[in-house]
Amino acid sequence: MNIYILLIILAAGFVALIKGADIFVDGSSSLAKNLKVPSLIIGLTIVALGTSAPELAVSTSAAIQKSNEIALSNVLGSNLFNLLMVAGICAVISPLPVDRSVVRRDMPFSVICTILLLAASCASVFTGGGNPFAGADFSINVGLVSRVIGLALLVIFVGYIAVLIKSAGKHKEDGAEEAVKSLRKCIFLIITGLILIIAGGQAVVYSAKAIARIAGMTETLIGLTVVALGTSLPELVTSIVAARKGETELAVGNVVGSNIFNLLLILGVSSLVNPVAVNMASLCDMIILILVSVLVLIFMLVSKKITRLQGLLMVVIYIADVVFAFFR
Repeated sequence: MNIYILLIILAAGFVALIKGADIFVDGSSSLAKNLKVPSLIIGLTIVALGTSAPELAVSTSAAIQKSNEIALSNVLGSNLFNLLMVAGICAVISPLPVDRSVVRRDMPFSVICTILLLAASCASVFTGGGNPFAGADFSINVGLVSRVIGLALLVIFVGYIAVLIKSAGKHKEDGAEEAVKSLRKCIFLIITGLILIIAGGQAVVYSAKAIARIAGMTETLIGLTVVALGTSLPELVTSIVAARKGETELAVGNVVGSNIFNLLLILGVSSLVNPVAVNMASLCDMIILILVSVLVLIFMLVSKKITRLQGLLMVVIYIADVVFAFFR
């Protein structure tokens, strides 16, 4: 396809993403006011599920096609991008205040889920007496996210959603006197925004991959950069727009909620469709995800927010991780 047509598709995709995120955030924040629940809860549920749609599509398709490594690496790569780049860039733009429930409930829960996933999927490695890090071949399979583990992830996910619903019922916000959009209009805005976000993300990924091939980039490099960025564009754009509109709870909830959805719902569904192999590269990425999650949790505990300096450090860590992934 002509390079100029690809550039037009790329530009149109970004326009759809940005406009879609704008509409999506407006609809989501209005829905929170309508239902009289905190924006954080909407961010952790509706917004997180909506922006995780590309990851769900990619990982499920990969599982159906038995491209198991893609299913897991997509989830882990997206979680690293969300936590370090999305939250980091939002914090650089404007420091992100963090709600106490995120520090006490959601972030620790995300860390625990990742640790449990690591332990369950690689139990045979750590109980077999061998050294899982021996050798330099990162493509060797060292574990498995079985259907049993996938089912357990989905059960935990349902339990987490139940806790959020119960929390929303306890923390009903007293009627905002400002005029809010009707419930029907809120739902229409959310659906319209989500369609634009997903369509824009697909357009960006398609055109960027084609341009990258024309530029002579390898498939590996395209996967590490274009595809990983493409499936996380909804979280990135939505959180930046939310932060700029002053909806910081929505931005933080989107990042943390998307990571939990990716780990429990998306990986759970993918492994039920077809058990997902864990290779050395994915094992390494899980460990890195745990370490950076703990680091971000410490930032939240110490500062009660993510500062600009901390956000910048998070972005630098992500860039270093991509460089490491490329050369390993």
